[in-house]
Amino acid sequence: MRVVSMSGSLRENVGKKDAKALRRDAKVPCVMYGKGEQILFSVDQTAFQRVLFNPEPCYVKISINGTDHMAMLKDIDFHPVTEIVYHADFYELTDDKPIVMSIPVHTTGTSKGVMKGGKLAYKQKRLNCKALPANMPSEVLLDITNLDVNQRIRVQDIATENYCILNPKSSEVVNVLSTRASATAGDGEEAAAE
Repeated sequence: MRVVSMSGSLRENVGKKDAKALRRDAKVPCVMYGKGEQILFSVDQTAFQRVLFNPEPCYVKISINGTDHMAMLKDIDFHPVTEIVYHADFYELTDDKPIVMSIPVHTTGTSKGVMKGGKLAYKQKRLNCKALPANMPSEVLLDITNLDVNQRIRVQDIATENYCILNPKSSEVVNVLSTRASATAGDGEEAAAE
């Protein structure tokens, strides 16, 4: 799993006035919870770029007054007009407590159905996975080599190790759709067989 580092400073005051003052200084008011007491801190606005503008999931290593905390971004609020980060919630990770993250789906191999002219369709581009922080995958990799036209991979067909997928078992993840080209190729194969 990718780890992004951030540097933060503890907030001395809490409230709307303090939050507005932080935002004027291009800082984001944040809160971290999960291990004991909440920690209220602020982070530079630019520090969120590596977390928000990358489709790959990540953990965030937050350094606050010389102490490092490993966390994940739990919730984020944006300004309704300018879309700058207004507030962020972080969940501090512990080695023995499972977490849930949205993990991207990637495929490997070339499908038999696509070779025949079918079209590969992603029904779900991300899956909700539950695992201990050390076992959380950075991607769900599906081998589509044996996938033929009108065949699909469902959540129940995915082999998982040390993590589980929370999406409904019967929901489709990827499938190969029939197209005119694949229908024509199928007719040609049937004629050749006769």
